[in-house]
Amino acid sequence: MKKRLLIALAALAVWPTLHVVAQEDRGFEIAKNLEIFSSVYKSLNQNYVDDVDPGKTIKVAIDAMLASLDPYTNYYPESQMEDVKLQLLGQYGGVGAMIMQRGDSILISEPYDGLPAAEAGLRAGDRILSVDGESTAGKKTPDVSSAMRGQAGTTVKLTIERAGKVMDFTIKRREIKLPNVPYYGYVGADSDYGYIKLDEFTTDAAKHVREAFVELKKGKPEMKGMILDLRGNGGGLMNEAVDIVNIWVPRGTLVVETKGKVASKNTKSYTRMAPEDTEIPLAVLIDNSSASASEIVSGSLQDLDRATIVGQRSYGKGLVQNILPMAYNSQMKITVSKYYIPSGRCIQAIDYSHRDANGRAMKVPDSLKTAFMTRAGRVVYDGFGIEPDVEVEPEYMSNIAVALVQKFLIFDYATDYVRSHPTIAPADQFEVDDALYADFCRYLKEKQLTYSTITERLLGQLREVAKEEEYDSAIAAQMDAMQAIVEQEKAGDLQRHREEVAEMLKGEILTRYYFDRGRIQGTIGTDKVVGAAIKALHSK
Repeated sequence: MKKRLLIALAALAVWPTLHVVAQEDRGFEIAKNLEIFSSVYKSLNQNYVDDVDPGKTIKVAIDAMLASLDPYTNYYPESQMEDVKLQLLGQYGGVGAMIMQRGDSILISEPYDGLPAAEAGLRAGDRILSVDGESTAGKKTPDVSSAMRGQAGTTVKLTIERAGKVMDFTIKRREIKLPNVPYYGYVGADSDYGYIKLDEFTTDAAKHVREAFVELKKGKPEMKGMILDLRGNGGGLMNEAVDIVNIWVPRGTLVVETKGKVASKNTKSYTRMAPEDTEIPLAVLIDNSSASASEIVSGSLQDLDRATIVGQRSYGKGLVQNILPMAYNSQMKITVSKYYIPSGRCIQAIDYSHRDANGRAMKVPDSLKTAFMTRAGRVVYDGFGIEPDVEVEPEYMSNIAVALVQKFLIFDYATDYVRSHPTIAPADQFEVDDALYADFCRYLKEKQLTYSTITERLLGQLREVAKEEEYDSAIAAQMDAMQAIVEQEKAGDLQRHREEVAEMLKGEILTRYYFDRGRIQGTIGTDKVVGAAIKALHSK
């Protein structure tokens, strides 16, 4: 016993020395590799056949280094500070319009309601010819977007082409704050359920969700349930997520804990305010794009047995980033910890510290997933995001719907429709009726819509294989007959998939008149995930 004690004491005495040696070795490795990098760049700069742009090449080196860690650790030079503001605060200096690339052209895809671009009269479908006199020819969307942004109070001149007519717009930039709650209202056959759509967890997101909920309850005190829609929400500020959970759970409830390398930065976040309602039945909608803060909200409400989670499994991003200041007004967003929700589980789905032979990060294997318990004793698992309590199978687009989007045919039809229809019915009353759909079908016929199906592609592959194996002449007649059947069936696709296509057309047209709010309001009644949430709430 005494001998074992002496050995243990000796090991403890040696440990500080070993730790110091390890730290010194690590410090030496860092210094050595920085010196190597510096000598490589100096040699490159002195000897490379062409001039080397230091800012560009060093940025590429930094990006490659950070990419070897995870997708969320990023470096931002001073020139990209507007992008950082947009990510963190949902705001930037600009005109308030979404743009898109279409071939060699840059188009306005959506001006935002109440912001300078819309107020100046820009419309979806306008082709941007130049920004402050500089042509957009040959430029990509990020270049044009960057040129349109700038300090609030300054002006930008856009030259656009609309229906063959060239027009100039001089627009005063403003501090653009994108709404994190684009819509809230009532849903259900008798409007018995409240609905709030949350797009981002930027500054004041919790305040706006709380205000929306209070207004909905005030307008309908007998409201039977509440739906919070986090589909497509990639996350944002963790404190906003905690405060949103606080709307429906008591003060002092643990929502999320962060754990990382630096123990002093580990945190436990509790609700800190009085809740608005701890009894109303609550449903949270998620999908494969719901990540980070969305998973804190949905996962913690699931762990606390406070809400029914409806939709598809979430993304699985259990990593926390901090923004750190760097030299010369640059910044770095760096992963500093993982977060853990009330049951104790971490919902990170991909292990970036272990990679396969091709360098790809691996998903957490099923064998390493651990079972945890919710407050009421239900089993939940870590390692693959938030699994919904009520799963709704995702709806995949038909071949014809994909073609209509890829070829911008719904977008173009809506652009033409607006020019000949100054007004339409209110968003919650507008429908794509038989006459409108028939007109759209005529439009597609004029545009000579063509597209290939998976069946056609497989038939083409079969023809090639048959030719290689010299069976092509023997089965040519059968192949031609199959092709003819496919063509005949394709001719009926517009009617076979009418519900899907009409819904897409409806959403695009509504956006042109009533912006994103109108699109949500007009299409929510046919949303199958919302319908499943109402059904789940009704059964409570």
